Amino acid sequence: MKIAVVGATGLVGSVMLKVLEERGFANEEIIAAASIRSLGRKIDFADRKITVVTVEEAISMKPDFAIFSAGAAVSRQYAPLFAAAGTTVIDNSSAWRKDADKPLVVPEINIDAVKADDRIIANPNCSTIQMVLAISQLHLRYKIKRLVISTYQSITGTGIKAVHQLQEEEAWHAEQVKREGPDFTSRVDAMGEHSQAYPYQIFRNLFPHGGDFQEDGYTTEEQKLVDETRKILRDQSIAITATVARVPVVGGHSESVNVEFHKEFDIDEARNIIANTHGVILYDNPAENQYPMPILSEHRDEVFVGRVRRDLSQPRTLNLWVVADNLRKGAATNAIQIMQKLIEKRGL
Repeated sequence: MKIAVVGATGLVGSVMLKVLEERGFANEEIIAAASIRSLGRKIDFADRKITVVTVEEAISMKPDFAIFSAGAAVSRQYAPLFAAAGTTVIDNSSAWRKDADKPLVVPEINIDAVKADDRIIANPNCSTIQMVLAISQLHLRYKIKRLVISTYQSITGTGIKAVHQLQEEEAWHAEQVKREGPDFTSRVDAMGEHSQAYPYQIFRNLFPHGGDFQEDGYTTEEQKLVDETRKILRDQSIAITATVARVPVVGGHSESVNVEFHKEFDIDEARNIIANTHGVILYDNPAENQYPMPILSEHRDEVFVGRVRRDLSQPRTLNLWVVADNLRKGAATNAIQIMQKLIEKRGL
């Protein structure tokens, strides 16, 4: 089997290669594709080195699958060319998610949305994946009426430039504390030029800004939570509002999710449903200070759910705290799980 990873030298692309190795694809023919800047670069995979090729060359090699993580513009340009060559594309960008004829898939929920002739499949946004997986079985049992979502998203969701920005700000601040003492301000605006991925410092800071602002005041990251959740759960009637915040964390995304149902629920039954949702771990024991945190989810494929409690301010409403590694289940792992399911379905 030939599997291409488009954007193989990026932050998510490197995790895709790692997950492919972990999930039994070490002996398959892996094609690492990236921009012309990375052409000829050697990258590690399993026990060998792979030479990076151009996307055009990867298309000519006619892989069975192409897993994309190179941005929406690259996906729009090249995904149809792979598809025309007979390759099944699983795309991690926002390019195809809203297209009515392109399936948007979390395999534990809706792999059946992929038809035999589908050649471009969309991987949802990282913050959407973990949330819909956590609530999917609750929706089947109680039917969700409304969601109020607040996210606390890792800088890794922005990419390697954001990681470099945080690292440079941390290093700069540590040096200033050495020179000036512990009372030195945490502001780094005097730092000068550095790898600026965000309009503000991220070190010892957070800001309610992910994606681009729309005319209605919401951001594109917030809009994705609305549109993608309805599409994956196949219910356009769910009322959804979201606020996205970026936090100085590298381990994963955290979300506070307030879920109002049409039907009344039993709290113990709801907890049991969450605990038995495939791919989800109920990690919830307040008496022992046990609750999900990014540091626990890092390098894990499961979605962790805790702080499960009834909303006392209105009926039929549940509060959840949902955490997952956004580079793995939120991106790379979900895409490769889709591929694995399709390999099973198509008998490859």
